[in-house]
Amino acid sequence: MLTAESTGFWRNRYTLSEDGTPVTTWDPSRWSSGGSFELGGRTYTVKSNGWGTRYTMLDDRGAVAAEAERVGRKNWRVLAGGRAYEFRRRSTWSSDQHLVDGERPIGLIKRTSTWNGNLTADLPGLPLPVQVFVLGVQITLFNAAASGGA
Repeated sequence: MLTAESTGFWRNRYTLSEDGTPVTTWDPSRWSSGGSFELGGRTYTVKSNGWGTRYTMLDDRGAVAAEAERVGRKNWRVLAGGRAYEFRRRSTWSSDQHLVDGERPIGLIKRTSTWNGNLTADLPGLPLPVQVFVLGVQITLFNAAASGGA
């Protein structure tokens, strides 16, 4: 299980931990949607299009490592490593996101605190950098909504 805990009041930085062990810090972009993180000695940068509906994760060589499409919709997906991972918002009134295989939920992203924006994610089968990417995108969406930007 991956957790994201807010570490800063003004910058919305998050410490991401896997089963209680810190693995990286999500550092939001100052001027646009997205952010960056370091993992396994590599730096990843996440950027969005102007509408915040498509996010791209670039590795430290500038290569596309993952993409998220239709972000903010009820159904959206992540493309990484030649695979597509489908997500579905649990309901209109919930921000919880299910990782699905067809119609069957196999994973979950859940906001654990409204006040500080903390999240948990159980995303079996996704490589750790892709899990961090997915959580970073969700953090960006939650923060934009909280500030009235979405």
